Amino acid sequence: MNRNDVTEKIIAAKVSKGLNWADVAAKVGLSKEWVTAACLGQMTLNSEQAKVVGEIFALTEEEQKWLKVVPYKGSLATQVPTDPLIYRWYEIVNVYGTTIKELIHEEFGDGIMSAIDFSMDIAREPDPKGDRVHVVLSGKFLPYKSY
Repeated sequence: MNRNDVTEKIIAAKVSKGLNWADVAAKVGLSKEWVTAACLGQMTLNSEQAKVVGEIFALTEEEQKWLKVVPYKGSLATQVPTDPLIYRWYEIVNVYGTTIKELIHEEFGDGIMSAIDFSMDIAREPDPKGDRVHVVLSGKFLPYKSY
């Protein structure tokens, strides 16, 4: 057994039970974005969170232990993603990445946006021409230091 096996069991149970990530997150007490990432194997849960997730998805104590192991981050199977939705994010970064970088550097200076001190919010935005996906990414700015 490994973390991927537990992730697959979580996904199978989610489908079987007809659950949605927002309801799972409400029981854990954190955002749907973070809890989803954790359940998909990209974040580390503490003991209390692992127990709640374990109860929701009928995980054994052994399987719950895997939820507390620091994962190998990065879940894409290929360098260029093949899933159409994920590929569009890749395309966004390819097209707008230099613009995002330039504007962040102009506003903040030389540094990066943290993906550790980070939050994300994904919501449906009604639109008469077709609903839109509204995504907000918020990361702490980390300047490069001189030494």
